[in-house]
Amino acid sequence: MSKFSSSNFKDQKVLIRVDFNVPLNSKFEITDDTRMRAAIPTIKKILNDGGMVILMSHLGRPKGGPEEKYSLRPLIKHLSELLGGVTVLFANDCIGEQAYTTAGMMRPGEVLLLENLRFHPEEEKGDEDFARKLARLADVYVNDAFGTAHRAHASTAVIAKFFPVEKRMFGLLMESEVKSAEKVLHQSQRPFTAIIGGAKVSDKILIIENLLKKATDIIIGGGMAYTFMKAQGGKIGNSLCEEDRLDIARDLLKRAEEQGVCIHLPSDSIIADKFDNNANISTAPSNDIPDGWLGLDIGENARSQFANVIKRSKTILWNGPMGVFEMNNFQLGTKAVAEAVAEATQNGAFSLVGGGDSVAAVNQFGFADKVSYVSTGGGAMLEYFEGKTLPGIAAVSAL
Repeated sequence: MSKFSSSNFKDQKVLIRVDFNVPLNSKFEITDDTRMRAAIPTIKKILNDGGMVILMSHLGRPKGGPEEKYSLRPLIKHLSELLGGVTVLFANDCIGEQAYTTAGMMRPGEVLLLENLRFHPEEEKGDEDFARKLARLADVYVNDAFGTAHRAHASTAVIAKFFPVEKRMFGLLMESEVKSAEKVLHQSQRPFTAIIGGAKVSDKILIIENLLKKATDIIIGGGMAYTFMKAQGGKIGNSLCEEDRLDIARDLLKRAEEQGVCIHLPSDSIIADKFDNNANISTAPSNDIPDGWLGLDIGENARSQFANVIKRSKTILWNGPMGVFEMNNFQLGTKAVAEAVAEATQNGAFSLVGGGDSVAAVNQFGFADKVSYVSTGGGAMLEYFEGKTLPGIAAVSAL
């Protein structure tokens, strides 16, 4: 049983670092509450034990001080609803007199939401004194914000040192994120297929390099595939290409071959004469796209080629879409991959989907509950699979 699950929080004040960096519309209404919902089981466990919960989070990127549009205040009502009607108290700062007074008066079963951590520049600087002031609020520190685990900020990487080892731990969300990532990275069953998409090779070089040591197959789709195509001498028309990454693409292909890893590039593409859902559309081999046209999705052959590889896999990691899936005419590739991942999962594979666009895609196409795990951390997950130590994990794990 995990440290968190086996702890009893009766009469304890528990400071939880959550990731409530949720999108808000112009009326300050939450448009996607996935991250909030993900934190609820951790909060409820503490409340059910008879503990008190103090929540801290960032929202957006305020510039050096309080900005009304980045206040966490609009989250209070929805958070209360998610917790089944529990009253949520609010402190208009995360440190200072009001925060300390409100926290000091809390009773078991109550929840306090602190104002945006990033209203203090010290948060992103990893300032020790600021971390100490936050730590004063509670008896126990719980990090449940995988989405910020790669940041060496005061509330994620520094604060843990102000709590004894037995009083600092991961929450249920963080535990499941780490466990799922570990399962893919260190306990993967073969064949292990990594599906890497998105626009740029430069964003994914490190993850591909690290996966060359782990995966049997690497599927490359999205805009980044055309840099690989051009690196092999292909004609890619006006498709996205990072000219300064051609040598790296060639090197990755060579190293994959030497290590017996099969890299799959899309054999054909859905092409358009401009970047527009209403553009003229055609298909072409991915290495022979006419001038003036650009690849915006993988083609029919590539869809079945990729699906076959995915369906025979025992472990699947998916990070990045196959095309511009936000446009109806260029979503078939990403949808086909989602379907194949769901089918493989149903047949016993372990599948982990992470990265903002991949998560948006499985949600949009209705496959979120048909894969093994959907990660809440985009950048954090990417860095984890690049083989980096995440400060937010190291701080809590350190004895």
